[in-house]
Amino acid sequence: MTAPAPVAETEGDLIVRREGAAGIIRLNRPKVINAMTYEMSLGVDVALDRFEADPAIAVVVLEGAGERGLCAGGDIRSLYESSRAGGDLGKIFWRQEYVMNARIAKYPKPYVAFMDGLVMGGGVGLSAHARHRVVTEKTKLAMPEVGLGFFPDVGGTWLLSRSPGEIGAYFGLSGQIMNGPDAIFAHFADALVPSGRLPALRAALTSVRPGVTSEEVETLIARFSTGETAGPIAAKQALIDRWFAHDRMEDVFAELKRDDSEFAQSTLKALNEKSPRGMVVTLRLLRLGRGAASLEECLVREYRAALEVFRSDDFREGIRAAVIDKDRNPRWSPPLIEDVTPEMLAPYFAEIGADELVF
Repeated sequence: MTAPAPVAETEGDLIVRREGAAGIIRLNRPKVINAMTYEMSLGVDVALDRFEADPAIAVVVLEGAGERGLCAGGDIRSLYESSRAGGDLGKIFWRQEYVMNARIAKYPKPYVAFMDGLVMGGGVGLSAHARHRVVTEKTKLAMPEVGLGFFPDVGGTWLLSRSPGEIGAYFGLSGQIMNGPDAIFAHFADALVPSGRLPALRAALTSVRPGVTSEEVETLIARFSTGETAGPIAAKQALIDRWFAHDRMEDVFAELKRDDSEFAQSTLKALNEKSPRGMVVTLRLLRLGRGAASLEECLVREYRAALEVFRSDDFREGIRAAVIDKDRNPRWSPPLIEDVTPEMLAPYFAEIGADELVF
């Protein structure tokens, strides 16, 4: 039997098409490493609706156009401009995105994310909640939001708080990059498939039978996988667990300052570049996330905090230094961890009435 010809649904920044038994969602802004816009997020939701209702679609595959990565995150330049103008893009964009993140986690058909190349921020939200998460030797996964005066969102506080020990606190606060095996060890991915074998895996996925189960898709992916489950960070877990086993950032810094090893000092340097307020908010969200009963509970908290971030000077300053002026010299407010007060923190965790995130 001949497989049906590819059927294109939409083109542009998001390509949605059927190839055999697979519904393909391709992020299509390769010049900006497929940075996610609000319109693309809406388009993903529409695609998920169509694929869920179509009995000819057995599996969904998420991929990124170009050679550089799946997705570099959200379109932060647009968010920056809206924040400066007193607009509401953050409120609209993050509501749409976070509800979609929760939907992906519960999607009824097997959803396979190809996390090849760069995967950051919003790209993590689209992929790391998937049932089947495939990384490669080219994967560079990170949640660097604290360096933008923000925190790891899109359900990042749920994912990071479920990494082994304090591995999630390390990656969430430092913004350091995970390679493919690191991502598997940190519970952000499931299988490493060499990038050269992705086309063959993709072809196999387009040829699965209707009604294929997640267990069967997992077995199929395993045929292409190297079987690796831990990267370089696993060997450093004991150190990381000691440094980050605190509920106050001041204590984390004190632990690192007492350790003169190269790894400790490089970690300290990374933290010193981040927003003090962003780090304190992140650590608290991670600790709350550890006790959360669901991804949705974490997303509700993240949305409250995100709206406060959107109004903050640190958010605009972080994006200015990293993306607009590119001087890499943000002037954080306040500039020191010890100057972050409970009064500053309270609005990030306060209920927001009619604006609360609802699923």
